[in-house]
Amino acid sequence: MAMTAMDLVAAAKQNIREVSVAQAQDMVGKALVLDVREPGEYAGGCLPGAINIPRGVVEFQIGNHPAFQGKQTAEILVYCLSGGRSALAAESLQKLGYTGLVSLAGGFKAWQESGATVSHPA
Repeated sequence: MAMTAMDLVAAAKQNIREVSVAQAQDMVGKALVLDVREPGEYAGGCLPGAINIPRGVVEFQIGNHPAFQGKQTAEILVYCLSGGRSALAAESLQKLGYTGLVSLAGGFKAWQESGATVSHPA
C-alpha cells in the first residue's frame, strides 16, 4: 500500500527533533531560522530573522546560501505553516549532514496563535 503525504510526515517526525513555540522563541536571535514555505507565504509574515528557502529547493540551495555555508553543525530552527514541510525538510537536511536541526511543532500557525513576534520581510 502506498504511503500518503501525512504518512511521510509522521515517519520523518520519528527521525527529527521537534520544539515547542516557547523553545523556538528561546532560539530566535541565537540559532539560524529557516522558513521552508513558499515566497508568497514568507512575504506575509515570518519568524524574526528567518531566511526563506522553499521546501522544493532547500536541498539544492542551502549549501550555496551564505548564511548556511559551513554551518552543518549550527543550531537551525526549521519551520513551515503547520510543521509538515519542515519535518520533511529537517529529515532531508540531516541526510545532507546538518546536525543541529530542529523543527517547530505546529509551525508558523502555532507561532502566530501564541502571540509571538511576527516579522515582515522588506
